Amino acid sequence: MDVFYEIAVLLLIAAAIGGLAMRLRQPMIVGFILVGILVGPAVLGVVVARDEIDLMAQMGIALLLFVVGLKLDLRLVRTMGRVALIVGLGQVLFTSVIGYLIALALGLEPVAALFVAVALTFSSTIIIVKLLSDKREVDSLHGHIAVGVLIVQDIVVVLVMIGLSAFGAVGELGTLGHDMLMVLLRGMALLAGIGLLMRFVLPALLRQLARSQELLILFAIAWAVALAALGDALGLSKEMGALLAGMSLASTPYRESIGARLVSLRDFLLLFFFISLGSNLDLGLIGAQIGPAIVLSLFVLIGNPLIVMTIMRFMDYRSRTSFLTGLTVAQISEFSLILAAMALALGLIGAETMGLITLVGLITIGLSTYLILYSHPIHERLSPYLRIFERPIAHCEDAICGAIDAGAKVDVILFGLGRYGGIIAQELRDHGIGVLGVDFDPDVIARWHDRNLPARYGDAEDPEFPSLLPLHQSHWVVSTVRHGEVNRILLRSLRHNNYAGRIALTAHRADEARNLAKAGVDLVLMPFVDAAEQAVDMLLAFDKEKLATQACPPAAGPGVPGSGVP
Repeated sequence: MDVFYEIAVLLLIAAAIGGLAMRLRQPMIVGFILVGILVGPAVLGVVVARDEIDLMAQMGIALLLFVVGLKLDLRLVRTMGRVALIVGLGQVLFTSVIGYLIALALGLEPVAALFVAVALTFSSTIIIVKLLSDKREVDSLHGHIAVGVLIVQDIVVVLVMIGLSAFGAVGELGTLGHDMLMVLLRGMALLAGIGLLMRFVLPALLRQLARSQELLILFAIAWAVALAALGDALGLSKEMGALLAGMSLASTPYRESIGARLVSLRDFLLLFFFISLGSNLDLGLIGAQIGPAIVLSLFVLIGNPLIVMTIMRFMDYRSRTSFLTGLTVAQISEFSLILAAMALALGLIGAETMGLITLVGLITIGLSTYLILYSHPIHERLSPYLRIFERPIAHCEDAICGAIDAGAKVDVILFGLGRYGGIIAQELRDHGIGVLGVDFDPDVIARWHDRNLPARYGDAEDPEFPSLLPLHQSHWVVSTVRHGEVNRILLRSLRHNNYAGRIALTAHRADEARNLAKAGVDLVLMPFVDAAEQAVDMLLAFDKEKLATQACPPAAGPGVPGSGVP
Protein backbone atom coordinates (compact mmCIF):
# COMPACT_ATOMS: atom_id res chain seq x y z
CA MET A 1 0.00 0.00 0.00
CA ASP A 2 1.24 3.51 -0.78
CA VAL A 3 2.47 5.39 2.32
CA PHE A 4 0.02 8.23 1.74
CA TYR A 5 -2.90 5.78 1.56
CA GLU A 6 -1.68 3.98 4.67
CA ILE A 7 -1.50 7.22 6.68
CA ALA A 8 -4.99 8.15 5.44
CA VAL A 9 -6.38 4.78 6.63
CA LEU A 10 -4.61 5.17 9.99
CA LEU A 11 -6.05 8.65 10.51
CA LEU A 12 -9.57 7.51 9.65
CA ILE A 13 -9.36 4.58 12.07
CA ALA A 14 -7.84 6.84 14.73
CA ALA A 15 -10.65 9.38 14.28
CA ALA A 16 -13.30 6.63 14.60
CA ILE A 17 -11.71 5.05 17.70
CA GLY A 18 -11.07 8.52 19.14
CA GLY A 19 -14.75 9.37 18.75
CA LEU A 20 -15.68 6.15 20.56
CA ALA A 21 -13.20 6.97 23.34
CA MET A 22 -14.74 10.43 23.69
CA ARG A 23 -18.22 8.93 24.02
CA LEU A 24 -16.88 6.63 26.75
CA ARG A 25 -15.22 9.68 28.38
CA GLN A 26 -11.80 8.13 27.95
CA PRO A 27 -8.53 10.02 27.23
CA MET A 28 -7.30 9.86 23.66
CA ILE A 29 -4.16 7.99 24.81
CA VAL A 30 -6.20 4.87 25.50
CA GLY A 31 -7.92 5.07 22.12
CA PHE A 32 -4.69 5.62 20.19
CA ILE A 33 -2.91 2.66 21.81
CA LEU A 34 -5.91 0.52 20.93
CA VAL A 35 -5.67 1.85 17.36
CA GLY A 36 -2.06 0.66 17.26
CA ILE A 37 -3.05 -2.80 18.45
CA LEU A 38 -5.89 -2.89 15.90
CA VAL A 39 -3.76 -1.88 12.91
CA GLY A 40 -0.74 -3.92 14.03
CA PRO A 41 0.31 -7.32 12.70
CA ALA A 42 -1.71 -9.16 15.33
CA VAL A 43 -5.07 -7.90 13.95
CA LEU A 44 -5.42 -5.97 10.67
CA GLY A 45 -1.75 -5.69 9.70
CA VAL A 46 -2.26 -2.23 8.18
CA VAL A 47 1.04 -0.76 9.43
CA VAL A 48 3.73 -1.25 6.80
CA ALA A 49 5.45 2.13 6.60
CA ARG A 50 7.08 1.77 10.01
CA ASP A 51 9.97 4.13 9.21
CA GLU A 52 7.66 7.01 8.39
CA ILE A 53 5.46 6.37 11.43
CA ASP A 54 8.51 6.09 13.71
CA LEU A 55 9.82 9.40 12.34
CA MET A 56 6.57 11.20 13.17
CA ALA A 57 6.51 9.47 16.56
CA GLN A 58 10.00 10.79 17.33
CA MET A 59 8.90 14.27 16.26
CA GLY A 60 5.91 14.00 18.58
CA ILE A 61 8.06 13.00 21.55
CA ALA A 62 10.50 15.82 20.79
CA LEU A 63 7.66 18.39 20.77
CA LEU A 64 6.16 16.89 23.93
CA LEU A 65 9.42 17.28 25.80
CA PHE A 66 9.94 20.73 24.30
CA VAL A 67 6.55 21.86 25.64
CA VAL A 68 7.37 20.31 29.04
CA GLY A 69 10.66 22.20 29.03
CA LEU A 70 8.78 25.43 28.29
CA LYS A 71 6.90 24.99 31.57
CA LEU A 72 9.99 24.26 33.67
CA ASP A 73 10.94 27.83 34.46
CA LEU A 74 13.45 27.60 37.32
CA ARG A 75 11.54 30.33 39.16
CA LEU A 76 8.54 27.99 39.28
CA VAL A 77 10.20 25.72 41.85
CA ARG A 78 10.13 28.52 44.41
CA THR A 79 6.40 29.12 43.94
CA MET A 80 5.09 25.55 44.03
CA GLY A 81 4.38 25.62 47.72
CA ARG A 82 5.44 23.48 50.61
CA VAL A 83 2.58 20.99 50.36
CA ALA A 84 3.12 20.29 46.65
CA LEU A 85 6.83 19.73 47.20
CA ILE A 86 6.41 17.43 50.20
CA VAL A 87 3.49 15.46 48.77
CA GLY A 88 5.11 15.20 45.34
CA LEU A 89 8.50 14.00 46.57
CA GLY A 90 6.92 11.74 49.20
CA GLN A 91 4.64 10.11 46.65
CA VAL A 92 7.54 9.57 44.22
CA LEU A 93 9.67 8.00 46.97
CA PHE A 94 7.06 5.69 48.50
CA THR A 95 5.51 4.65 45.18
CA SER A 96 8.87 3.74 43.67
CA VAL A 97 10.04 1.77 46.74
CA ILE A 98 6.78 -0.12 47.26
CA GLY A 99 6.34 -0.63 43.51
CA TYR A 100 9.86 -2.09 43.28
CA LEU A 101 9.14 -4.57 46.09
CA ILE A 102 5.84 -5.61 44.47
CA ALA A 103 7.54 -6.08 41.09
CA LEU A 104 10.23 -8.26 42.68
CA ALA A 105 7.54 -10.30 44.44
CA LEU A 106 5.88 -10.85 41.05
CA GLY A 107 9.08 -12.45 39.80
CA LEU A 108 10.59 -9.63 37.74
CA GLU A 109 14.34 -9.24 37.42
CA PRO A 110 15.83 -6.38 39.49
CA VAL A 111 16.46 -4.08 36.49
CA ALA A 112 13.00 -4.71 35.02
CA ALA A 113 11.45 -4.25 38.49
CA LEU A 114 13.24 -0.92 38.82
CA PHE A 115 11.85 0.41 35.54
CA VAL A 116 8.36 -0.85 36.37
CA ALA A 117 8.57 0.93 39.74
CA VAL A 118 9.68 4.16 38.06
CA ALA A 119 6.83 3.86 35.55
CA LEU A 120 4.29 3.56 38.39
CA THR A 121 5.56 6.78 39.93
CA PHE A 122 4.47 9.35 37.35
CA SER A 123 0.96 10.60 36.63
CA SER A 124 -0.31 12.24 33.46
CA THR A 125 -0.28 16.04 33.66
CA ILE A 126 -2.14 16.31 30.34
CA ILE A 127 -5.00 14.05 31.43
CA ILE A 128 -5.36 15.38 34.98
CA VAL A 129 -5.35 19.06 34.05
CA LYS A 130 -7.89 18.37 31.28
CA LEU A 131 -10.23 16.51 33.66
CA LEU A 132 -9.91 19.13 36.41
CA SER A 133 -10.54 21.88 33.86
CA ASP A 134 -13.66 20.11 32.59
CA LYS A 135 -14.91 19.89 36.19
CA ARG A 136 -13.84 23.50 36.90
CA GLU A 137 -11.69 22.32 39.80
CA VAL A 138 -8.26 23.54 38.70
CA ASP A 139 -8.66 26.56 41.01
CA SER A 140 -9.86 24.51 43.98
CA LEU A 141 -7.48 23.70 46.84
CA HIS A 142 -7.09 20.06 45.82
CA GLY A 143 -6.67 21.22 42.21
CA HIS A 144 -3.85 23.57 43.22
CA ILE A 145 -2.11 20.82 45.18
CA ALA A 146 -2.59 18.24 42.40
CA VAL A 147 -1.09 20.54 39.76
CA GLY A 148 1.83 21.28 42.09
CA VAL A 149 2.41 17.55 42.64
CA LEU A 150 2.35 16.98 38.88
CA ILE A 151 4.96 19.72 38.42
CA VAL A 152 7.18 17.99 41.00
CA GLN A 153 6.73 14.72 39.10
CA ASP A 154 7.66 16.47 35.84
CA ILE A 155 10.88 17.72 37.41
CA VAL A 156 11.69 14.24 38.71
CA VAL A 157 11.00 12.67 35.32
CA VAL A 158 13.38 15.19 33.75
CA LEU A 159 16.11 14.07 36.16
CA VAL A 160 15.36 10.41 35.43
CA MET A 161 15.58 11.06 31.70
CA ILE A 162 18.90 12.85 32.16
CA GLY A 163 20.22 9.84 34.06
CA LEU A 164 18.86 7.38 31.49
CA SER A 165 20.31 9.39 28.61
CA ALA A 166 23.72 9.47 30.30
CA PHE A 167 23.53 5.73 30.99
CA GLY A 168 22.63 5.05 27.37
CA ALA A 169 25.49 7.22 26.13
CA VAL A 170 27.94 5.43 28.41
CA GLY A 171 26.66 2.05 27.32
CA GLU A 172 27.34 2.87 23.68
CA LEU A 173 30.93 3.95 24.27
CA GLY A 174 34.09 2.30 25.66
CA THR A 175 35.57 2.21 29.15
CA LEU A 176 33.22 3.25 31.95
CA GLY A 177 35.37 5.97 33.54
CA HIS A 178 36.35 7.51 30.22
CA ASP A 179 32.75 7.32 28.98
CA MET A 180 31.32 9.02 32.03
CA LEU A 181 33.85 11.83 31.69
CA MET A 182 33.02 12.27 28.00
CA VAL A 183 29.29 12.34 28.68
CA LEU A 184 29.74 14.93 31.42
CA LEU A 185 31.98 17.07 29.22
CA ARG A 186 29.56 16.92 26.29
CA GLY A 187 26.61 17.69 28.54
CA MET A 188 28.41 20.61 30.19
CA ALA A 189 29.46 21.96 26.80
CA LEU A 190 25.87 21.78 25.53
CA LEU A 191 24.54 23.49 28.67
CA ALA A 192 27.19 26.18 28.44
CA GLY A 193 26.39 26.85 24.80
CA ILE A 194 22.66 27.05 25.50
CA GLY A 195 23.33 29.30 28.50
CA LEU A 196 25.30 31.74 26.34
CA LEU A 197 22.54 31.75 23.73
CA MET A 198 19.93 32.40 26.46
CA ARG A 199 21.96 35.32 27.73
CA PHE A 200 23.10 37.04 24.55
CA VAL A 201 21.17 35.77 21.53
CA LEU A 202 17.72 34.28 22.18
CA PRO A 203 16.00 37.28 23.87
CA ALA A 204 16.83 39.69 21.04
CA LEU A 205 16.16 37.05 18.38
CA LEU A 206 12.75 36.19 19.81
CA ARG A 207 11.77 39.86 20.00
CA GLN A 208 12.39 40.14 16.28
CA LEU A 209 10.66 36.87 15.43
CA ALA A 210 7.63 37.67 17.60
CA ARG A 211 6.56 40.31 15.08
CA SER A 212 5.22 37.36 13.09
CA GLN A 213 3.46 34.61 15.03
CA GLU A 214 3.95 32.18 12.16
CA LEU A 215 7.70 32.80 12.11
CA LEU A 216 7.92 32.52 15.90
CA ILE A 217 6.22 29.10 15.89
CA LEU A 218 8.34 27.94 12.97
CA PHE A 219 11.49 28.92 14.86
CA ALA A 220 10.26 27.14 18.01
CA ILE A 221 9.71 23.88 16.09
CA ALA A 222 13.05 24.24 14.31
CA TRP A 223 14.80 24.97 17.62
CA ALA A 224 13.23 21.92 19.28
CA VAL A 225 14.09 19.54 16.45
CA ALA A 226 17.59 21.00 15.93
CA LEU A 227 18.56 20.63 19.59
CA ALA A 228 17.01 17.15 19.65
CA ALA A 229 19.26 16.23 16.72
CA LEU A 230 22.26 17.87 18.40
CA GLY A 231 21.60 16.00 21.64
CA ASP A 232 21.47 12.74 19.72
CA ALA A 233 24.68 13.58 17.82
CA LEU A 234 26.48 14.29 21.11
CA GLY A 235 25.43 10.89 22.43
CA LEU A 236 22.97 12.29 25.00
CA SER A 237 19.56 11.67 23.37
CA LYS A 238 16.97 13.35 21.21
CA GLU A 239 14.69 13.62 24.23
CA MET A 240 17.28 15.46 26.28
CA GLY A 241 18.05 17.90 23.47
CA ALA A 242 14.35 18.73 22.98
CA LEU A 243 13.85 19.19 26.72
CA LEU A 244 16.79 21.60 26.94
CA ALA A 245 15.42 23.49 23.93
CA GLY A 246 12.16 24.08 25.80
CA MET A 247 13.93 25.06 29.04
CA SER A 248 16.03 27.59 27.11
CA LEU A 249 12.83 29.47 26.20
CA ALA A 250 11.02 28.93 29.52
CA SER A 251 12.07 32.27 31.02
CA THR A 252 11.03 34.30 27.97
CA PRO A 253 7.69 36.15 27.75
CA TYR A 254 6.79 34.13 24.64
CA ARG A 255 6.63 30.67 26.22
CA GLU A 256 2.86 30.73 26.82
CA SER A 257 2.13 31.74 23.24
CA ILE A 258 4.51 29.12 21.83
CA GLY A 259 3.23 26.36 24.10
CA ALA A 260 -0.43 27.08 23.36
CA ARG A 261 0.12 27.02 19.59
CA LEU A 262 2.17 23.81 19.66
CA VAL A 263 -0.31 21.75 21.69
CA SER A 264 -2.39 20.65 18.69
CA LEU A 265 0.66 19.73 16.60
CA ARG A 266 2.16 17.88 19.57
CA ASP A 267 -1.01 15.88 20.12
CA PHE A 268 -1.28 15.03 16.42
CA LEU A 269 2.30 13.74 16.20
CA LEU A 270 2.01 11.87 19.53
CA LEU A 271 -0.82 9.94 17.90
CA PHE A 272 1.83 8.15 15.84
CA PHE A 273 3.90 7.34 18.95
CA PHE A 274 0.97 5.59 20.59
CA ILE A 275 0.01 3.86 17.31
CA SER A 276 3.61 2.68 16.94
CA LEU A 277 3.63 1.54 20.57
CA GLY A 278 0.40 -0.40 20.19
CA SER A 279 1.37 -1.95 16.86
CA ASN A 280 4.65 -3.25 18.31
CA LEU A 281 2.99 -5.00 21.23
CA ASP A 282 3.06 -8.77 21.18
CA LEU A 283 -0.43 -9.84 22.25
CA GLY A 284 0.92 -13.24 23.24
CA LEU A 285 3.33 -11.63 25.71
CA ILE A 286 0.61 -9.28 26.99
CA GLY A 287 -1.68 -12.24 27.69
CA ALA A 288 0.94 -13.71 30.01
CA GLN A 289 1.22 -10.35 31.84
CA ILE A 290 -2.46 -9.91 32.74
CA GLY A 291 -2.04 -11.20 36.32
CA PRO A 292 0.93 -8.96 37.23
CA ALA A 293 -0.70 -6.03 35.40
CA ILE A 294 -3.83 -6.33 37.54
CA VAL A 295 -1.78 -6.43 40.76
CA LEU A 296 0.29 -3.39 39.76
CA SER A 297 -2.79 -1.54 38.51
CA LEU A 298 -4.54 -2.07 41.85
CA PHE A 299 -1.48 -0.64 43.59
CA VAL A 300 -1.60 2.46 41.37
CA LEU A 301 -5.39 2.87 41.65
CA ILE A 302 -5.58 2.29 45.40
CA GLY A 303 -2.05 2.48 46.79
CA ASN A 304 -1.05 5.80 45.21
CA PRO A 305 -4.11 7.68 46.58
CA LEU A 306 -3.53 6.11 50.02
CA ILE A 307 0.10 7.26 49.97
CA VAL A 308 -0.96 10.83 49.14
CA MET A 309 -3.73 10.76 51.76
CA THR A 310 -1.35 9.52 54.44
CA ILE A 311 1.18 12.25 53.71
CA MET A 312 -1.51 14.95 53.68
CA ARG A 313 -2.98 13.60 56.93
CA PHE A 314 0.26 14.38 58.72
CA MET A 315 0.21 17.84 57.12
CA ASP A 316 -3.20 18.50 58.77
CA TYR A 317 -5.39 18.47 55.67
CA ARG A 318 -8.96 17.29 55.77
CA SER A 319 -9.67 13.80 54.49
CA ARG A 320 -11.83 15.16 51.67
CA THR A 321 -9.06 17.37 50.31
CA SER A 322 -6.50 14.58 50.55
CA PHE A 323 -8.90 12.07 48.94
CA LEU A 324 -9.65 14.30 45.95
CA THR A 325 -5.94 15.06 45.55
CA GLY A 326 -5.02 11.39 45.87
CA LEU A 327 -7.32 10.33 43.04
CA THR A 328 -5.37 12.52 40.63
CA VAL A 329 -2.29 10.25 40.91
CA ALA A 330 -4.21 7.01 40.37
CA GLN A 331 -2.81 6.36 36.89
CA ILE A 332 0.53 6.22 35.10
CA SER A 333 1.71 8.80 32.63
CA GLU A 334 2.54 9.01 28.96
CA PHE A 335 6.06 9.70 30.28
CA SER A 336 6.03 6.24 31.85
CA LEU A 337 5.53 4.78 28.38
CA ILE A 338 8.19 7.03 26.84
CA LEU A 339 10.73 6.10 29.53
CA ALA A 340 9.92 2.43 29.04
CA ALA A 341 10.38 2.82 25.28
CA MET A 342 13.78 4.46 25.89
CA ALA A 343 14.80 1.62 28.20
CA LEU A 344 13.65 -0.93 25.61
CA ALA A 345 15.69 0.79 22.89
CA LEU A 346 18.75 0.68 25.16
CA GLY A 347 18.24 -3.02 25.83
CA LEU A 348 17.66 -2.47 29.56
CA ILE A 349 14.24 -4.15 29.54
CA GLY A 350 12.60 -6.73 27.31
CA ALA A 351 9.43 -6.62 25.23
CA GLU A 352 7.50 -8.42 27.97
CA THR A 353 8.29 -5.65 30.48
CA MET A 354 7.30 -3.03 27.92
CA GLY A 355 4.02 -4.87 27.37
CA LEU A 356 3.43 -5.04 31.13
CA ILE A 357 3.91 -1.29 31.58
CA THR A 358 1.66 -0.54 28.60
CA LEU A 359 -1.06 -2.81 29.93
CA VAL A 360 -0.87 -1.13 33.35
CA GLY A 361 -1.15 2.20 31.55
CA LEU A 362 -4.29 1.16 29.68
CA ILE A 363 -5.96 -0.15 32.86
CA THR A 364 -5.06 2.73 35.17
CA ILE A 365 -5.65 5.58 32.71
CA GLY A 366 -9.00 4.09 31.71
CA LEU A 367 -10.30 3.49 35.24
CA SER A 368 -8.83 6.56 36.94
CA THR A 369 -10.65 8.78 34.46
CA TYR A 370 -13.96 7.65 35.91
CA LEU A 371 -12.60 7.92 39.47
CA ILE A 372 -11.80 11.60 38.88
CA LEU A 373 -15.00 12.37 36.97
CA TYR A 374 -17.13 10.92 39.78
CA SER A 375 -14.80 11.80 42.67
CA HIS A 376 -17.41 13.64 44.73
CA PRO A 377 -20.08 10.90 44.75
CA ILE A 378 -17.34 8.34 45.46
CA HIS A 379 -16.14 10.40 48.41
CA GLU A 380 -19.67 10.73 49.72
CA ARG A 381 -19.99 6.93 49.72
CA LEU A 382 -16.58 6.32 51.28
CA SER A 383 -16.50 9.22 53.74
CA PRO A 384 -17.45 7.06 56.78
CA TYR A 385 -14.39 4.89 56.11
CA LEU A 386 -12.04 7.83 55.58
CA ARG A 387 -12.27 9.26 59.09
CA ILE A 388 -8.95 7.61 59.91
CA PHE A 389 -7.36 10.28 57.71
CA GLU A 390 -8.92 13.14 59.67
CA ARG A 391 -6.76 14.98 62.21
CA PRO A 392 -8.27 15.95 65.57
CA ILE A 393 -6.32 19.23 65.53
CA ALA A 394 -6.80 22.35 63.41
CA HIS A 395 -6.75 21.65 59.69
CA CYS A 396 -4.26 23.13 57.28
CA GLU A 397 -7.23 24.58 55.37
CA ASP A 398 -7.97 26.68 58.44
CA ALA A 399 -4.56 28.32 58.07
CA ILE A 400 -5.46 29.12 54.46
CA CYS A 401 -8.93 30.37 55.33
CA GLY A 402 -8.16 32.20 58.51
CA ALA A 403 -10.26 31.76 61.62
CA ILE A 404 -13.71 33.34 61.82
CA ASP A 405 -13.89 36.08 64.43
CA ALA A 406 -16.25 34.85 67.13
CA GLY A 407 -17.68 38.35 67.46
CA ALA A 408 -18.13 38.95 63.75
CA LYS A 409 -21.60 39.75 62.46
CA VAL A 410 -22.75 36.99 60.08
CA ASP A 411 -26.17 37.80 58.63
CA VAL A 412 -25.54 36.10 55.28
CA ILE A 413 -23.31 33.17 54.34
CA LEU A 414 -22.48 33.53 50.65
CA PHE A 415 -21.07 30.60 48.62
CA GLY A 416 -19.14 31.73 45.54
CA LEU A 417 -17.07 34.92 45.47
CA GLY A 418 -16.65 35.24 41.71
CA ARG A 419 -17.84 38.26 39.74
CA TYR A 420 -21.53 37.74 40.50
CA GLY A 421 -21.07 36.65 44.11
CA GLY A 422 -18.46 39.30 44.80
CA ILE A 423 -20.79 42.08 43.67
CA ILE A 424 -23.64 40.68 45.80
CA ALA A 425 -21.36 40.49 48.83
CA GLN A 426 -20.15 44.06 48.40
CA GLU A 427 -23.67 45.43 47.90
CA LEU A 428 -24.89 43.65 51.05
CA ARG A 429 -21.96 44.98 53.06
CA ASP A 430 -22.66 48.51 51.77
CA HIS A 431 -26.15 48.13 53.31
CA GLY A 432 -24.65 47.22 56.68
CA ILE A 433 -25.32 43.47 56.37
CA GLY A 434 -22.65 41.14 57.71
CA VAL A 435 -21.47 38.69 55.04
CA LEU A 436 -19.24 35.63 55.42
CA GLY A 437 -17.91 34.65 51.99
CA VAL A 438 -17.11 31.05 51.06
CA ASP A 439 -15.13 29.97 47.99
CA PHE A 440 -13.09 26.93 46.92
CA ASP A 441 -10.33 28.99 45.26
CA PRO A 442 -7.53 29.78 47.77
CA ASP A 443 -6.42 32.76 45.66
CA VAL A 444 -9.89 34.31 45.87
CA ILE A 445 -9.90 33.81 49.64
CA ALA A 446 -6.47 35.43 49.91
CA ARG A 447 -7.63 38.48 47.94
CA TRP A 448 -10.73 38.73 50.15
CA HIS A 449 -8.57 38.62 53.28
CA ASP A 450 -6.29 41.32 51.83
CA ARG A 451 -9.33 43.60 51.92
CA ASN A 452 -9.94 42.62 55.58
CA LEU A 453 -13.21 40.92 54.64
CA PRO A 454 -14.34 37.70 56.35
CA ALA A 455 -14.06 34.70 54.06
CA ARG A 456 -13.48 31.00 54.42
CA TYR A 457 -12.18 28.31 52.12
CA GLY A 458 -14.84 25.68 51.48
CA ASP A 459 -16.72 23.73 48.85
CA ALA A 460 -20.50 23.81 48.54
CA GLU A 461 -20.27 20.22 47.27
CA ASP A 462 -18.73 19.03 50.55
CA PRO A 463 -21.66 17.66 52.61
CA GLU A 464 -19.70 18.00 55.86
CA PHE A 465 -18.61 21.60 55.37
CA PRO A 466 -21.82 23.47 56.42
CA SER A 467 -21.47 22.01 59.94
CA LEU A 468 -18.26 24.07 60.30
CA LEU A 469 -20.08 27.36 59.57
CA PRO A 470 -21.93 29.65 62.03
CA LEU A 471 -25.33 28.66 60.65
CA HIS A 472 -27.11 29.64 63.87
CA GLN A 473 -26.11 33.29 63.35
CA SER A 474 -27.11 33.52 59.70
CA HIS A 475 -30.50 34.63 58.40
CA TRP A 476 -29.67 33.72 54.79
CA VAL A 477 -27.48 31.19 53.02
CA VAL A 478 -26.91 32.26 49.41
CA SER A 479 -25.20 30.21 46.71
CA THR A 480 -24.11 31.86 43.46
CA VAL A 481 -22.87 28.50 42.15
CA ARG A 482 -24.78 27.67 38.95
CA HIS A 483 -24.27 23.90 39.08
CA GLY A 484 -27.56 22.18 39.85
CA GLU A 485 -26.14 19.08 41.58
CA VAL A 486 -23.87 21.20 43.80
CA ASN A 487 -26.83 23.29 44.92
CA ARG A 488 -28.88 20.18 45.67
CA ILE A 489 -26.05 18.78 47.82
CA LEU A 490 -25.80 22.11 49.66
CA LEU A 491 -29.55 22.17 50.23
CA ARG A 492 -29.50 18.64 51.69
CA SER A 493 -26.53 19.49 53.89
CA LEU A 494 -28.19 22.61 55.28
CA ARG A 495 -31.34 20.67 56.14
CA HIS A 496 -29.27 17.86 57.66
CA ASN A 497 -27.69 20.47 59.95
CA ASN A 498 -31.15 21.83 60.86
CA TYR A 499 -30.54 25.25 59.35
CA ALA A 500 -33.53 27.45 60.27
CA GLY A 501 -32.80 30.48 58.07
CA ARG A 502 -33.72 31.22 54.48
CA ILE A 503 -31.96 29.79 51.42
CA ALA A 504 -31.29 31.41 48.05
CA LEU A 505 -29.75 29.30 45.27
CA THR A 506 -28.75 30.14 41.72
CA ALA A 507 -30.05 28.44 38.59
CA HIS A 508 -28.83 28.64 35.01
CA ARG A 509 -31.97 27.31 33.29
CA ALA A 510 -35.70 27.63 33.84
CA ASP A 511 -36.18 23.91 34.57
CA GLU A 512 -33.48 24.05 37.27
CA ALA A 513 -35.21 27.06 38.81
CA ARG A 514 -38.54 25.18 38.91
CA ASN A 515 -36.93 22.14 40.53
CA LEU A 516 -35.27 24.28 43.20
CA ALA A 517 -38.55 26.08 43.89
CA LYS A 518 -40.33 22.73 44.27
CA ALA A 519 -37.60 21.62 46.69
CA GLY A 520 -38.59 24.49 48.98
CA VAL A 521 -35.86 27.04 48.24
CA ASP A 522 -36.96 30.50 49.40
CA LEU A 523 -35.44 32.40 46.49
CA VAL A 524 -34.03 31.30 43.13
CA LEU A 525 -31.54 33.65 41.48
CA MET A 526 -31.18 33.61 37.69
CA PRO A 527 -28.33 36.03 36.91
CA PHE A 528 -28.77 36.22 33.15
CA VAL A 529 -32.56 36.56 33.24
CA ASP A 530 -32.47 39.04 36.12
CA ALA A 531 -29.75 41.10 34.44
CA ALA A 532 -31.60 41.09 31.10
CA GLU A 533 -34.87 42.23 32.71
CA GLN A 534 -33.07 44.96 34.62
CA ALA A 535 -31.27 46.09 31.46
CA VAL A 536 -34.59 46.33 29.57
CA ASP A 537 -36.16 48.30 32.44
CA MET A 538 -33.22 50.71 32.44
CA LEU A 539 -33.36 51.15 28.67
CA LEU A 540 -37.09 51.82 28.70
CA ALA A 541 -36.86 54.17 31.67
CA PHE A 542 -33.96 56.08 30.11
CA ASP A 543 -35.65 56.55 26.75
CA LYS A 544 -39.26 56.82 27.92
CA GLU A 545 -39.61 60.58 27.55
CA LYS A 546 -37.51 60.74 24.39
CA LEU A 547 -39.50 58.00 22.68
CA ALA A 548 -42.78 59.58 23.72
CA THR A 549 -41.88 62.95 22.19
CA GLN A 550 -40.80 61.28 18.96
CA ALA A 551 -44.00 59.27 18.55
CA CYS A 552 -45.51 59.87 15.10
CA PRO A 553 -48.96 61.61 14.93
CA PRO A 554 -51.96 59.59 13.79
CA ALA A 555 -52.03 61.60 10.52
CA ALA A 556 -48.91 59.76 9.41
CA GLY A 557 -51.16 57.05 8.00
CA PRO A 558 -51.36 53.29 8.49
CA GLY A 559 -48.27 51.18 9.07
CA VAL A 560 -46.40 53.82 11.10
CA PRO A 561 -46.64 52.78 14.75
CA GLY A 562 -46.32 54.92 17.80
CA SER A 563 -43.77 54.33 20.51
CA GLY A 564 -45.86 51.79 22.36
CA VAL A 565 -44.24 52.94 25.61
CA PRO A 566 -46.66 53.65 28.42
